[in-house]
Amino acid sequence: MRPNIAQKLQDRKSQVQSRIEHRPGCYRDEPMFAASNIHFELSDRSQAVSCGGVGLIFAVAQKLDLVQSINDGLNLLRVHQPYSESDHVLNIAFNVLAGGTRLEHIERRRSDEAYLNAIGAIRIPDPTTSGDFCRRFKESDILKLMDIFNKTRVRVLKTQPRSFFDEAFIDADGTLVETDACKKEGVDIAYNGVWGYHPLVISLANTQEPLFIVNRSGNRPSHERAHEFIDESIELCLGAGFRKVCVRGDTDFTQTKHLDRWADLPNVSFVFGMDARANLIEIAENPPADAYSLLRRPSRHKARTKPRSKRHDVKKRIVQEREFENITLEEEQVAEFSYKPTACRRSYRVVALRKKPAIEKGQMRLLDEYRYYFYITNRYDLSTGEVVFLANDRCDQENLPTQLKGAMKAPSSPVDNLESN
Repeated sequence: MRPNIAQKLQDRKSQVQSRIEHRPGCYRDEPMFAASNIHFELSDRSQAVSCGGVGLIFAVAQKLDLVQSINDGLNLLRVHQPYSESDHVLNIAFNVLAGGTRLEHIERRRSDEAYLNAIGAIRIPDPTTSGDFCRRFKESDILKLMDIFNKTRVRVLKTQPRSFFDEAFIDADGTLVETDACKKEGVDIAYNGVWGYHPLVISLANTQEPLFIVNRSGNRPSHERAHEFIDESIELCLGAGFRKVCVRGDTDFTQTKHLDRWADLPNVSFVFGMDARANLIEIAENPPADAYSLLRRPSRHKARTKPRSKRHDVKKRIVQEREFENITLEEEQVAEFSYKPTACRRSYRVVALRKKPAIEKGQMRLLDEYRYYFYITNRYDLSTGEVVFLANDRCDQENLPTQLKGAMKAPSSPVDNLESN
């Protein structure tokens, strides 16, 4: 950035900060909002665009040779008249970044001269052409494109400090992409009654970015093909320079027939949730003496000021008055034992989390019960509580699809077949 531009930005920021600084104001007889006689001007030379960051992102893509890598590695077009593969890929990506939620919204970008100037394009593909480009993809082409992205990602990761590469955490999860269309290939009804697709998302928790996204029909189980892309992710992270890799997933991803293979890999560990089956519950209910210890979770927030008195709990009062059944957590205990799954050759460490909920109805305390949660791991360097915390940290990965679906409206299913979407 030029020094004069940086100075102008700093001056404007200082002016705004001075303007909004909290200080006693003079008495006003009139409201603060008092605009009148507003003028709108159309400049001959200056143009404005609401998504000015697109130009910066394109500059980053060029700096990382991503544009050239897409053109060299993805061969879907016989003739470039006039667009190349990278033009199509970036056109769809920039449409999402600019706030578009459908391919049809590309037309807004095409009609915006300031946007075209920001990315240095005479024109960009229209929505119909973009849809046709998506339909050219087969599964092998999708894998090739993700490989191009990941090779570029590795070049970025290598710029990180040495401490960044202590350990990579790979999280696996499924997400639902809802659609009310009835003529899309692969659309089906999911476990919760929603029609759509059920993509697999493998992400790197260290940077909260997806490594692989695999589209699947709506009724497919969460763990389907997960082991394939977990293997790819492990190889990717070790190749990028991470000294250790830890794979995490909920109970759907505990594929016991693959645990031995992952445990045999050097510097690879895993922490998976396990279903609370009858045999595990029986072991957890009959532990050796003093097997359980109290689990103390660290405070989420540290108060920087003096503690304030708590406000009255209105919700709790209403629940008691209307005699609703209310469940609150009273305490948590952890224990561990050795367990050999049927599909495994060896035994692994299983950490049992025993929760004691307080079940109340009105002012009356109901029967106490324990609820069990299990985690299987080959990590012996952590305490039982640390294993639970490490497994719980995976829950943050569920925010990734939520954020993509929220502000960016991605992933979406704008085309009519499984691979294209």
